[in-house]
Amino acid sequence: MVNVQNTLADINLLEGLSEDIIEALNKQCRWKWFDTQEQIIDRQAESTDVFFIVQGRVRIIIYTVGGKEITLDDFTEGKQFGEMAAIDSLPRSASVMAIERSLLAAMPQSRFMELLTGHPVVAARVLKNMAHIIRISNERIMDLSTLGAANRVHAEILRQARENMVDEDEAFISPMPIHGDIGSRVSSTRETVARVMNDLARKGFVERKKTA
Repeated sequence: MVNVQNTLADINLLEGLSEDIIEALNKQCRWKWFDTQEQIIDRQAESTDVFFIVQGRVRIIIYTVGGKEITLDDFTEGKQFGEMAAIDSLPRSASVMAIERSLLAAMPQSRFMELLTGHPVVAARVLKNMAHIIRISNERIMDLSTLGAANRVHAEILRQARENMVDEDEAFISPMPIHGDIGSRVSSTRETVARVMNDLARKGFVERKKTA
């Protein structure tokens, strides 16, 4: 097992806070490793902790009435999730599971709210994150309402590309998107995604490369 120190020093939300404050926050969190595919939060659960990802990667998901899984987003090291329930004390709006072995720090709701009121810069970052989530949600609602399946795949690839630009006209998306994951994001099938990706590859818009 990789030896990872239990510290929030690399969490983006807490950037700029003093070492003493970080050390105090470290002691006020519960630390736990989650295995791949292990559930962290269940939708509609009444827990209110905020989780910080120290190592690993997690997936935010919801399920339709028919049981179909829809992926909302993947969060990696340095990110946090669970703020909504901590702020409004309502049940969880989505489920979360680990898609890699992950070390998480769970901060109690009361301590998180003290953090927001005591450090305006942290509160401003939370507001910015919430605004980003709303904008992305609006984009996806529009996509589902107005685009066909193939165009929804195009939109998702472009969305991921914008977040992984290496220069003005090139993006490097890693890890390589899995067809089933893209399908889950855009409410389509793995087969449709494969067909669209093969078409984009033939036309030279995308290129698949395996890293060593």
